Amino acid sequence: MPRTGAKEIDLSQIWLFAASSARDLRKVRQSLDEIHVDAGTVLCEEGSTGHEFFLIVSGKAAVKRKGRKVTTLGPGTGFGELALLDRQPRSATVVAETDMDLLVLEQRHFLGLLDTMPTLARKLLAAMASRLREADKLAFHG
Repeated sequence: MPRTGAKEIDLSQIWLFAASSARDLRKVRQSLDEIHVDAGTVLCEEGSTGHEFFLIVSGKAAVKRKGRKVTTLGPGTGFGELALLDRQPRSATVVAETDMDLLVLEQRHFLGLLDTMPTLARKLLAAMASRLREADKLAFHG
């Protein structure tokens, strides 16, 4: 998965970093890799240990659990943060449905940013709470 380098992505337009200061955005930029993947690329695999968090810049990805598609992710959404926080196996497989541009944050950079950017940690907590509520709704209300 090579670096795209093709375009400069405005991090302030990504929900996770929107409230960050210019200084914090520079820190984030230094920690991110921009990559391009082709349709069909497996970005993470259910059951494997994760070492990175992905943010979708362009394109779409299918999320599958036990081989069954459960949702589609598009630009502005992220995935992989749970495995970075608890080092447990990935809860789903994510496959590029189209060619995609992604921002990738590796584990050690991710943890360093969480330590230095409280707004980032709060946004991740809010996003995970939202995902948990959605999962509860599906589990208890069909």
